[in-house]
This record gives sequence, C-alpha cells and structure tokens, in this order.
Amino acid sequence: MNNRPRYRTMELSLPPRERTTSTSSLIDDGTKRRSSSRAIKRPKFDDELVESSLGGQGSTPISKIRTRNPSLSTASDCSLSLPPTPSVTSDVRKRLSSKSSSKRARKGRGSQSIVTKDLGRWKPTDDLGLIIGVQQTCDLVTVHRGVKFSCKFTLGEVQERWYALLYDPTVSRIAQQAMKNLHPDQIQAVQSRALYSKAEEELLGAIKSNSNPTLQTFEQHLKDNPHVFFPSRTAKSLMAHWQLLKQYHLLPDQSVPPLNKNGPVKDFTEAEQQIHDSELYESSDDLLEHELGVASRGSKREIRLLEDQVSKWQVLVDTVTGISPPEFDNQTLAVLRGRLVRYLMRSREITLGRKAAGVNVDVDLALEGPAWKISRRQGIIKLRNTGDFLVANEGKRPIYVDGKPVLAGNKTKLNNNSVIEIASLRFIFLINLDLINVIRQETAKLSGH
Repeated sequence: MNNRPRYRTMELSLPPRERTTSTSSLIDDGTKRRSSSRAIKRPKFDDELVESSLGGQGSTPISKIRTRNPSLSTASDCSLSLPPTPSVTSDVRKRLSSKSSSKRARKGRGSQSIVTKDLGRWKPTDDLGLIIGVQQTCDLVTVHRGVKFSCKFTLGEVQERWYALLYDPTVSRIAQQAMKNLHPDQIQAVQSRALYSKAEEELLGAIKSNSNPTLQTFEQHLKDNPHVFFPSRTAKSLMAHWQLLKQYHLLPDQSVPPLNKNGPVKDFTEAEQQIHDSELYESSDDLLEHELGVASRGSKREIRLLEDQVSKWQVLVDTVTGISPPEFDNQTLAVLRGRLVRYLMRSREITLGRKAAGVNVDVDLALEGPAWKISRRQGIIKLRNTGDFLVANEGKRPIYVDGKPVLAGNKTKLNNNSVIEIASLRFIFLINLDLINVIRQETAKLSGH
C-alpha cells in the first residue's frame, strides 16, 4: 500500500518514453493494476482507414499500434517490442487510389466492351427480323439467306448474335429495350417481310397450280387458319407468295421441267442458226401505234410554231447584240424599222396590227412595245405598179405619217424615211430605191410594148 503513491509520482515525473519503461518494469515486478478490457470506439480518420487497409498485408494492425492514451492493461501488451509505425504519405495514397480506380475502370471497360460489342452494326430492326425469322423457320441458315438485314452479315455473325440474345442477359436486355422503342411503322415493315414457315407453305400448296385463285380464296384461308399464318399476313401477300411458288415450280402438284428437251446443250453458234428473224419482231400493238402517232403529230406542230417564231426572235437577238444585218437585200422592197425591231417587206402588200387568237398579221406591232390600243388589223402597206407605196388605215385609231393623221378608211403615200406613228409607237419607213427603180423600168418596158 505504501508503494503505490511512489509509483504514481515517478510516473508523472518521467518523460513519455521513460514512463513506459518504468511502468513495464513495475508490472514485471508482479504488481497488478485493475483496468478495463473494453475497446473505446471512435471514428477513424482518413489516414487510419488507409493504414487499416495496409494492415491486412502481413503488418501489425494500425489500431493496435496507434493509441492516443496507451493503457497499462496487461503485462503481455506492455512487454511487446513494437515495430515502427509505417508512415503513409500523400504520394502513397494517390498511388493506391489510382491503382484501385484503374482496376475498377478495367473491370467496367471489360464489361462495357462485352455489352457494346456489335451494337453499332446490329440495329433493333435486325434483331427483330432475326427473332421473327428463327421463330418462323427454326433454321439460322435459312434466316441468313432469306432475311434482308441492314448490313451484310456472315453466317457466323448471325449465329453469334443469336446466341448472345439467348444467353447474354446484358445484350438481351439492351436489345429488348431498343426493340420496344421502335416506331410501329418500322415494326410493321419488318413483320411484313417475315419468312414463311413450312406449315404456311403447306397450306398454300393445297391450292392447285392449274386453278385461278382470287383474293377471296386467300382471305378464306386466313380466316380458317389464324393459328398457322403469321399475324401480319394479308390476302395480297399470300397471293403473291403463291404465285412465286407457282413460277418456280415449287407447288406439290408441279414437276420441275427438264433443262433441255431437244437433246444435249448446244453451243452459241448452233443456237444462233436456229433462231428465225421473223420470231424476233414484236407483234404490232394498235393502241401503242395510235399513242405514238398522236405524240408525233404534237411534236411536229410544236416544231412548226417554233419555226414561225424564229424570225421574230432573230430580230430581238440582233437588237440585243447590236449586230444588224444590211438594211436591204435583193428580195426586200422596204423596211419598217422601229426602236427595237425591224420588219422586212418582201411582198407587195403587208398588214399591220396586233396578233391575237384567230387573227394573223404580217407585222405584229406588239413586239415593238405596248400595243393594247392598236387594232388587230390596223392598216395595210401596198406597193403599186408605179413604184409608189401607200398606207391605208383600217383600224379605229388614226395613223400619223410625217405628223399628218390618216383617219380610218383613208390612205396616203409613203416616201423614203417617212415617220409612221401608231398609238405611241414610232417607225421609220425605208425604201430599197435600187430594187424599186428596177421594178419601174420593167413596168415601163411592158407598158411601151
């Protein structure tokens, strides 16, 4: 009893390291001290969490090494020679965290690569077509040959995809979700191209090849066998498939014809000699001939109209380009020249006016400018035997020649370089004097005789 206070004073006076050794020596003497064996529970700090993870690798647990208040519980704990506490720096923590994150990333990337394998090529419509095709035919080879996918897949790729849809839950879940998101029109398009099962073709084969079935026949088949035919089948699709079977001689009551009925296969020269030229000509079709004749007549009519307009367009082209041909030639008697166009007078009488439906005039004044005030048949320019030109007004509005009005029903003489005005349109009348002189001389000779 007298020793216990002395021990406590020594314990308080010594530094921490010496205190531990002294207390251990005192405990070695056999002195017992009451202490609690319960561990104090407190939250661990971040560095302690990392250290605790390192403690499982063969080192001493950190919880036993790092204690805030070392306890003098038992003699065995105090007599142990403890190894130095491992110090965990920030570099070690970063390295450990990067390793753990890289491992998790590799695991996630591996699983993601399995999930996303071939998802870029295999569309939801391809998966739907593959599933429907297998349900109909139960044969992947037939599905590979008959189903039209979005890409050209090999037989191995089709088999691999089918097994992935069956046994890989991740791929199956993603494919099902993608197929649920398809538009109803896309689903209907895939179902309309579904392959025909053997049971469906057997029912279609019951229809004889020498019969002429109608849509009502196939509709009756659909009503009688709804459990056999695919839900998207229609009478038209059944009829089209039956016709294909008949065309390729696949119906039960049909037999495949031999390749060549006339003996062995001949070469090209022998086959060419047996061809008759008369067999190469197609039979005449009256309806087709009539349509071709109508089209030919319409084309010729358009060509004639274009030929009539060539002269008018030539005048406009000459005006735009500024290249004007010589005023006169050996067939032009006179020229009526306006601001935009030139009219050549090559006959002894020409008519002036505005061209309209049912009215044809030699000189269409509408090409020069606004002619809505001009009559359809405004006037006539005529060459007499004496070589004089006269203009007669046959319209409602007056014609001005050199500033003098010519009223309706009257006429006047035209000289060389005379100015003619018709409803704000002005023209200059030019006479081919050389040709007119020749005409006058010939007229004089005829009158002298």
